[in-house]
Amino acid sequence: MTEVFAADWLSLREPADHAARPRALLDALHTVLPGTEPLEVIDLGAGSGSNLRYLGPRLDRRQHWRLIDHDAALLEAVTTPGDVPFDTLCMALQAFPPPTLPPPQLITASALLDLVTEAWLARLVDYCIAHECVALLALSVDGRIQLDPPASDDDRVLAALQAHQNGPKDMGTALGTTAPARAAALFRERGYRVESMASDWQLTPDEAELQRQLLVGWHAAVIRQNPGDRQRFDDWLHTRVELLDRSHIRVGHQDLLAWP
Repeated sequence: MTEVFAADWLSLREPADHAARPRALLDALHTVLPGTEPLEVIDLGAGSGSNLRYLGPRLDRRQHWRLIDHDAALLEAVTTPGDVPFDTLCMALQAFPPPTLPPPQLITASALLDLVTEAWLARLVDYCIAHECVALLALSVDGRIQLDPPASDDDRVLAALQAHQNGPKDMGTALGTTAPARAAALFRERGYRVESMASDWQLTPDEAELQRQLLVGWHAAVIRQNPGDRQRFDDWLHTRVELLDRSHIRVGHQDLLAWP
């Protein structure tokens, strides 16, 4: 997978990502992790380390992280909370897992599953089953989006956006908004227990710049999906940017915990 995410976008979204994560699922994670110390953690699609910065201090035990991403520049920018030790591995996620990688007790990812194919997700589930490791897969989009106040062509844009999310990506046809449900089903079919909870972004006018960049990204995606509607989509973006001083956007995500 070679999708490129700018460091400034990852930094801008990090507070919203962290605020969205459900505390109850973190509590459940503590009850299903083995007592091994240090806890070995693999973070897939780690980017600049947001998942480590959220989860590391909350695991409350000795731990070691291995952060995997295809973007060497993002991995070089990783910072760690406190003294949580980590190393990085730059590789294409299509190649996961490399044969020499020591198995973890916890495998985690954030904002990744909607970009991968069903075949890749099945390989990830197989890996977890083979090594009896816990999986915490966070912030997968599920297709729920609410825009307030409404604007003309919201429905048209959101329909095109969902078609784009569920369409071809670098790996192949992405799971998109179906990813949370498919992940839960695949784990359950293999005998794992699964708990899912909503981890929605709830953006307010105080997060106007994050909203603006989100809207610009959606605008680019829907033009790629339906280029013939470009003028309508341009007008939509102009209207929504003018509403930012009173705009609220809810973006539906799911966090999934799976364990043997």
